[in-house]
Amino acid sequence: MNIGMKRKREKGRATRAICAVDVLLIIVIAGITHRGSMWTLGAFRIEWILIGVSALLAAFMLRLAGIGLEGRTRPGTRYALRTLALWLVVQGFVLLKMIALTPVTMTLLAWFFYWTLGVAIALAVFRVGLSVARHRSLHVPCTPSRVAIVGGGEWLERVADSIDTAGASRYQFVGAYRTTEHAATFGEGAFVATDLASFSALARTERVDEIWIALPLDDDATITRVINEFRHDFVELRLMPDVSKHALFGSRVEDILGEPAISLAAPPLSRGARLAKAIFDRAFAAVVLVVLMPLLLVVAAAIKLTSPGPVLFTQKRRGADGQTFDIYKFRTMRVHAEPAGTVAQATRNDPRVTKVGAFLRRTSLDELPQFVNVLFGDMSVVGPRPHAVEHDAQYRTLVDGYIHRYRIKPGITGWAQVNGLRGATERLESMQSRVEYDLYYLRNWSFALDLRIIGATVLRGFGHQNAY
Repeated sequence: MNIGMKRKREKGRATRAICAVDVLLIIVIAGITHRGSMWTLGAFRIEWILIGVSALLAAFMLRLAGIGLEGRTRPGTRYALRTLALWLVVQGFVLLKMIALTPVTMTLLAWFFYWTLGVAIALAVFRVGLSVARHRSLHVPCTPSRVAIVGGGEWLERVADSIDTAGASRYQFVGAYRTTEHAATFGEGAFVATDLASFSALARTERVDEIWIALPLDDDATITRVINEFRHDFVELRLMPDVSKHALFGSRVEDILGEPAISLAAPPLSRGARLAKAIFDRAFAAVVLVVLMPLLLVVAAAIKLTSPGPVLFTQKRRGADGQTFDIYKFRTMRVHAEPAGTVAQATRNDPRVTKVGAFLRRTSLDELPQFVNVLFGDMSVVGPRPHAVEHDAQYRTLVDGYIHRYRIKPGITGWAQVNGLRGATERLESMQSRVEYDLYYLRNWSFALDLRIIGATVLRGFGHQNAY
């Protein structure tokens, strides 16, 4: 697939995600403005018809209006005004249909007015927000990746010089592991190691983000040793061999600063896919939190009234690229202290679990506060489930590919969970099975797969025999 086709697919995914958010806003605001509750909407068939017609027309016409990500310099107000104009055209048509289909009452007109106004405001804010996010992503300077290079001879110098020539906006050269006697010269501040042990220690001390392996393809022994040394670290490994004599027309390599690179652990989602997923995640989480707010308050009150201690339980988990964050759950256990560096998983009939907590764990209602984590950007609605930091330290060297689960944001639900892999991982084989499902998700990600997982989670219910 060429670059043009790839970018076109990425743009298409982002457009579909944003259109899905538009339709979601139309439906949810219609329910909220209907006498203040979504739950009474089912009794009024005419409103359902109007909402369906409006949502379908809006999805088509708003897609024609543009999603607000096409240009780098166009102001977001232009997209907002274009969106508002098309929304009013859609609602004008829907109003004519309403008059033709049913006797018009003041109550119906009032609902239609507040619905139209509410969606207009939401769509305008959404479009301006997209434009602002786009502008910031293009103009806010990014922290350059700290790069260390493994190689020798003139090729090592050439790769290092390419970083200096490009400037410090994307990459910062911090050191090298010189594998030959060739006396390479580098700028001030860069370390030079002549053995792998010293290099690995310096790379970790200097908090290197990427390691570029600039070795000949026939030096398989050194390449393998470097990969094995860093296979459990949160670093990007890139193989950058001198392939000029091997390259054929149509060969597929990445171009980094003008040099060929083969990514050994590339991110599973493109930039466009990550943006589309993030937009959908936050919109979905916001709707869920608004709709389920009464339930959240009831659960919080039940916890507070039946057990001393805080309502929420927080714990350190790893997110994308191994960054730690505080995950939120409803507290289901009595307040207790565990030995430092250990986390005891819940077992069946665990005496630490309260009566209310047992119900919450069986129904997975204790996971609902994680939608706040999604709003904060620490988690996704769908993705590999995050494990306790202590469990990461245990499994990252025991289960092959375990660390790759953190190439994307962890999720509230995931492919492993909808396939029945939930609860405590008492055996190593259980964790291996989960990782296999997680890696399948990473290799086959699509927006449609995310929707499929969300649908399966809802339809199959939140309870499970291993949830205790």
